[in-house]
Amino acid sequence: MNSSGARSVLMILVFPAIAALSVYFGLLAVLEYATARSDRIASQRQTHLAETLVGKVQASVAHDQESATVWDDAVLNVKATNIEWMRQNLGEWMHTYFRHDRAYIIAPDGEAVYAFAADEVNATKAYDQVREAIVPIAEKMRSRLRAGDNSGISDQVLSIGESAYATISDHPALISVKPIISDTGSIGQSPDQIYLHGAVRYLDGTFLSATSSEYQFDNLAFSWSAADQEGRSLAAITNSDGKTFGYFSWSPFEPGEAVARSVRPAINAVGLSVFAVLSAMGGVVRARSRKLQRSRAALEHLAGHDTLTGLANRARFTEQLAALLASSKPAQANAVLFMDLDRFKQVNDTLGHPVGDQLLVLVADRLREIFPRGIVGRLGGDEFTAVVANASSEQVARTCEEIIDGMRRPFEIDGKPIGIGVSIGVAIGRGSDVDPSELTRKADIALYNAKGAGRNRYAIFGPHMDELVQTRRELEHDLRLAIENRRGLEVHFQPVYTAPDGSLSGAEALVRWRHPARGLINPDAFIPIAEECGVINQLGDVVLEEACRAAKRWPNLEIAINASPVELRNASYALKVTTALNNHGIDPSRLEIEITENTLLDTAGDCLRNIEALRSIGVRFALDDFGTGFSSFGRLQRLAVDRIKIDKSFVDGFERETDNRAIVEAMITLARAKGLKTTAEGVETEGQRTVLRELGCDHLQGYLLSKPLTAEDFDAMMNVVEGKLNSNL
Repeated sequence: MNSSGARSVLMILVFPAIAALSVYFGLLAVLEYATARSDRIASQRQTHLAETLVGKVQASVAHDQESATVWDDAVLNVKATNIEWMRQNLGEWMHTYFRHDRAYIIAPDGEAVYAFAADEVNATKAYDQVREAIVPIAEKMRSRLRAGDNSGISDQVLSIGESAYATISDHPALISVKPIISDTGSIGQSPDQIYLHGAVRYLDGTFLSATSSEYQFDNLAFSWSAADQEGRSLAAITNSDGKTFGYFSWSPFEPGEAVARSVRPAINAVGLSVFAVLSAMGGVVRARSRKLQRSRAALEHLAGHDTLTGLANRARFTEQLAALLASSKPAQANAVLFMDLDRFKQVNDTLGHPVGDQLLVLVADRLREIFPRGIVGRLGGDEFTAVVANASSEQVARTCEEIIDGMRRPFEIDGKPIGIGVSIGVAIGRGSDVDPSELTRKADIALYNAKGAGRNRYAIFGPHMDELVQTRRELEHDLRLAIENRRGLEVHFQPVYTAPDGSLSGAEALVRWRHPARGLINPDAFIPIAEECGVINQLGDVVLEEACRAAKRWPNLEIAINASPVELRNASYALKVTTALNNHGIDPSRLEIEITENTLLDTAGDCLRNIEALRSIGVRFALDDFGTGFSSFGRLQRLAVDRIKIDKSFVDGFERETDNRAIVEAMITLARAKGLKTTAEGVETEGQRTVLRELGCDHLQGYLLSKPLTAEDFDAMMNVVEGKLNSNL
């Protein structure tokens, strides 16, 4: 073989090898480049997310504080140095519900009147540990208060605030200070009289584990310095003066390197099949790219959606609403709906927060059914919102009715039916020249009116509603004064008769409020106000006192009073009733306390303990409005009551097409089997009285027999009754 042939053979052997090696190493280069680029993009996205979260920490802690610091009750109880109240609402509750590690109530003189620390039982020591860090923040807050600086306040931020990062007991921590102020504006305070609430959230421990789990950061940690964090991603934490306080660090998400590790062995094994490997490699890279895109979409979803229900959060909802309004045509009407669940707090208090969370998820599911393609969000707590786009007034009304009907249907959790309702505020804007913030403000005012009008209904914003909000606040103020001064409150008594012979057997005490300017106000209007503003216990004291006087005045009659779940959850309720009976010399067996079915949902056991204590001395209990709430015949088997009161809605049904006789008969039969008495409410016709007698009901009450009477009118009626008896003798 001559040299020319040898060179040809060599070229045939070498050139393909060189070409193959070129392709092979080129492929490796492409792989390494794709790996580095993919990892860099993923790292940048995580860093951006972490920097966003650093900014949200301060806003989140401050928002948590406002749930209890912008509150009339907070102002009053802090001024009164009510340590137990502060512990339950401004200390331990903040730790339990929001995971705040410490809480302080700072008086105008700069000293702490209350201190809570999850890691320090000594309150004095707990404050000394933060004094050096928190005092400058508090002073800065007071300077702003004196200057009347309200910068930062909005529809979502209710009060000014100051915060800073500091080291507390060797923990990196965020300190947030908020003023404790009136939510109604009815309590005036000068800047130097305002107490401050300080919240401390450690940036290590549970904060890191919760954040790492929620946002998928691997090995998330806090570091004082960036020097020892080689190979880890960092996000700086800076104070308002621009100085770096520390860093969050984590193991970077490296999807490209994961791909490369899985592909390199395949490339080495099939080096002669470079093109096949290249093709397979491209497919893998594309798949990983799609996965990375899905991860990014998931992170973006978390940033804009409520983690419990999956609905849009406040920021995302505001963004979507603004975009919709900006693109609206001049004649297009868009409605914003603000929804607040009725009786949700009662579910939380009686069944616990886990059940409350499950209920919120089920509520969100029903809203999705009503708005399958619409804008729906959860603002926080039990507040939801939605948008009806390009809708007529009739369509808005139909949608509101659909929501109310949907929430009326009981929710089932762990086999138990839970009944709630919903109040809806509506604001309608037309065209693109609409301010989203103003529209949501009007919807919020309309919601306030819907709740004030009796709940479980909707209200559409009108210019008069600003005035109605003020009227509601004035009613709350006047009710407080009426209870405090015992003026304008009247207790009327509605007679109760035996069904078989129609003889007078007792009376039910019913509170009325005669407002000096507005006249007689319906209990349905002021009882919810009393419960919301925290004076229902004092109102109950008024009724109890008048009922005891009536029992002494009419020694042959039994007297009934009503007790709300809020009263029965008060640990001193049984002692209060016992004391009143003893002071007036009343036989406990003559008093009957009517409770609602909502009382039976008290999982903490406070209501049951009060009921058992009072029944042990002879006080009797009646279950009011039986069959209209949570209870069932099965639950009745376990009730510690002496009587059931059949609701007026069942009695009304006697004279309609849907006759309720079978239901009422079943109630009476079951009550007899359990040894319970029965009283039918709302008897208004002779036909109803006849049916109830035939069914074996024990007692009757209603306008057919007598409306509620003042004590004086009741005396006159008693004199007539006694006169007839004497004449018969």
